[in-house]
Amino acid sequence: MKLEELYDMLRRAQEPKGFYFNEDKEKVLDLLAMLQKNKESYGYMGCPCRLVSGDRNWDQDIICPCVYREEDVKEYGSCYCGLYVSREWHEGQIPRAYVPERRPMEKTLGPDF
Repeated sequence: MKLEELYDMLRRAQEPKGFYFNEDKEKVLDLLAMLQKNKESYGYMGCPCRLVSGDRNWDQDIICPCVYREEDVKEYGSCYCGLYVSREWHEGQIPRAYVPERRPMEKTLGPDF
């Protein structure tokens, strides 16, 4: 699938849920390209801002959209990698703050640690 097709498909699916793409389209397309690369390499679209282990069960929490996205967007207006943002963030109504990692350290280290 071409990046623009993926962009349009995800935008149409996520905006009605209140999740918007970052206004920096170049950044969004880079992140989408990394998601596609992870899909090619591992068989699933693991978060491009986290280390994907290759174990789908282990990485279930970081398959995009990750399980942390909703809380990140609710609290900070953006998800960890900045792909998805809230309407308020998108419209410049809230400050753009650093989003800390929510994934537990033991998950970050990988299944073989």
